[in-house]
Amino acid sequence: MKRSRRELLTAGLGALALALPDLLRLQAASGPANDRAVLFILQEGGASQFETWDPKPEAGSEIRGEFAPIRTAVPGTLFSEAMPEQARLANKLVVLRSLHHPSTQHSSSVHLLKTGFYCRAESEVNEMPSAGSIAAKLLGPVEPRVPPYALLHSGERYDGPHYLGRAFGPFTVLSDEDRPALRIPHVALVAGLTTEQLHDRAGLLADFDRTRCVLDSRGDAQALGEYQKQAIDLVTGPAARRALDLNAEPARVRDRYGRNPIGERFLLARRLIEHGSRFVTAGTFNWDHHGELWKDLRKRGPAFDRALAALVEDVFDRGLQERTLIVVAGEFGRTPAISSLPNATPGRDHWGDAMSALLVGGGFDGGRVVGSTDAKGSRPRSAPYRFECLLALMYRHLEIDPALTFPDHSGRPRSVLDIRDRIVELEG
Repeated sequence: MKRSRRELLTAGLGALALALPDLLRLQAASGPANDRAVLFILQEGGASQFETWDPKPEAGSEIRGEFAPIRTAVPGTLFSEAMPEQARLANKLVVLRSLHHPSTQHSSSVHLLKTGFYCRAESEVNEMPSAGSIAAKLLGPVEPRVPPYALLHSGERYDGPHYLGRAFGPFTVLSDEDRPALRIPHVALVAGLTTEQLHDRAGLLADFDRTRCVLDSRGDAQALGEYQKQAIDLVTGPAARRALDLNAEPARVRDRYGRNPIGERFLLARRLIEHGSRFVTAGTFNWDHHGELWKDLRKRGPAFDRALAALVEDVFDRGLQERTLIVVAGEFGRTPAISSLPNATPGRDHWGDAMSALLVGGGFDGGRVVGSTDAKGSRPRSAPYRFECLLALMYRHLEIDPALTFPDHSGRPRSVLDIRDRIVELEG
């Protein structure tokens, strides 16, 4: 039976295979980059500001919800009771409570979350490059032979490179609630295709000509040079395998993160950053709580809270907090008014006018809250910032100028970000 391209080398390898030499040539030409990295933790669906980092204990019962506020390690700063482990570590965290943008539509807002630009509501693919792809193109990995940009998620929406080219797409590791084991197929070859065959140039080209599907390289079977060899080394060599090997972690560390999809994603994200990945995007679960908000967070919130606290402590224990910026955010917040769907317990609807995000590391002093919302948690009261400013902060941490431009498919120059104001409270 004839194998497909994805069967001969497992899914996701195309973004790292013969197209990868473009990235390697770019690195060689530009010299060594900095050692900074970003870990972007997604709360797709839109996390409630009330049930995370901006509770409103003085508001009426129609706004407060079922969770009580709790004290944190920072006097005067309250979190939701759903986040007790993060509350314990609040002196290491920066909370942004005054982010906003005008959309409440999922697809355009998720696209904004990952690229800094809205897309058409009906779009299913990137209309601008993701932040991870920008970082991969401009900087490459911190250490050679590890994926520069990795996606650890149950979904793959708007994480791609668009006009930058497939060489700068993510290395994808899938997991979800239904199949909790991490699926890391990218460094394993199918039966009948050995590493020795890949390293043998003549054998590789012969296999490619015979099957047209050894590597996903848009149909090109060009002679292999040094950069092609490095590309193959990346997906077959020991560096990537070491970074992706959760079994190398002590049992107590794996238990601390939690042996569940979120815990394993966060632990794998830390390993990838530590081994030299530049940008890692990690998913959590669906935060789109129109109904059953408190019921679902009681069920799934503890795994998120525990894993994030373990990650924060790990980053500081390992001395990664200066070079690594962790950002936790969803595409919008939730309504102050509690809604109720038929045959479902109450929840909250989409709300772009106020949202919270969390920062860890990046050289920023923790124990800080930037901005505030009004008494109802409905709009910024102080230090309002568009969501794009958070992406600009990520780029500047990586020492990427968000005003840089790239030519799109039509040759038109496109900025990395159009809205790129600095969050001045974090400077100086």
